Amino acid sequence: MIWKHGIHGWGALFVSTSLLLAGCTTALIRDDVRYPKTEAHCSGSQGVDDSSIAVLPVPVVAFVVPHANLHDIKADDYLKRCGDPTKLINRKVEVTRTACIPAGLTRIITLGIWQWCPASISWEADVKAS
Repeated sequence: MIWKHGIHGWGALFVSTSLLLAGCTTALIRDDVRYPKTEAHCSGSQGVDDSSIAVLPVPVVAFVVPHANLHDIKADDYLKRCGDPTKLINRKVEVTRTACIPAGLTRIITLGIWQWCPASISWEADVKAS
């Protein structure tokens, strides 16, 4: 009987971990339309700081108030590296915040006021042929 509950427990842990990690990636831009004629492909990735601070920075109370991002992450800032925005197609920009989970300890240490989040942003786009 213990063995049966153990497998059930591991299954529940696996499902909850999968759901948690699946929610850590956010698509800022995703074009689902595919064009066959492209001149070049551009892609890249970079580490970014996606930290946040409590709107009302009072210790302990800060756990329940909304948080504001300290750095605004915009997809256009990264797609500009690929060239003229009017020539870009098949664009895709994603922010992965998986590293924010263990870094959430900073929120506990600062009593809810600040949370450090070392995120990763990846982008890709095709450049249209003129």
